[in-house]
Amino acid sequence: MSLKAQLEAIIYAAETPITAEQIAALVKDSIMAEGVEDEAETESRVCAVLQELTDDYASQDHGIEIRQVAGGYRMSTKPEQHELVRNFAKSLKPPIRLSLPALETLAVIAYKQPVTVPEISEIRGVDSGGVIATLLDRKLITAAGRKHVIGRPILYKTTKEFLMRFGLKDVSELPSMEEFEKLVAESFQSDLMPAEVSGRVVEASSDGESPAEAVVTDADLKSSA
Repeated sequence: MSLKAQLEAIIYAAETPITAEQIAALVKDSIMAEGVEDEAETESRVCAVLQELTDDYASQDHGIEIRQVAGGYRMSTKPEQHELVRNFAKSLKPPIRLSLPALETLAVIAYKQPVTVPEISEIRGVDSGGVIATLLDRKLITAAGRKHVIGRPILYKTTKEFLMRFGLKDVSELPSMEEFEKLVAESFQSDLMPAEVSGRVVEASSDGESPAEAVVTDADLKSSA
């Protein structure tokens, strides 16, 4: 079996994004059998083949692609196939839902992290303590230590699960505030609240759909940026 085929099989089978280092460790014996003994050279070859594989799937002949998400590689459906796959997914099981307050709170954390509950509440204009537990339970956020102020409140940040669910390589891929404002306006016009974490506009997609469509906030977020 060729190295490219091996990498393709590994990425397909992985439930979470898998790193080049993890892949290299899995195929190390196969590469060494070809005379490669240096570990750095092994990883370099894996990276080169990963790029070839990514380019292959970028062809219009494929409905799926290989993307870098949360520091690793994963297969996902292409954005243009979103509606087809979404309809199929809906026929299998109910979508996972987040309330508007939860989405607003998640948006504040994503843009302001690490951030405390009082800071989140100040931005939103309402108490946000109640939805933190929901986001923690969904593993979308996690504690990031305590702020060095009176009372030492807990700081919160987004998780790898957040990056995976919203199809982001890292938080730097979050949309600009201008893009964000436009998407929020469109979402309210289409009257799609509360949002589903599986579709377009205010819905977050685990298949790598545009990250700009994955988070919802309110007008106070812009003024605090």
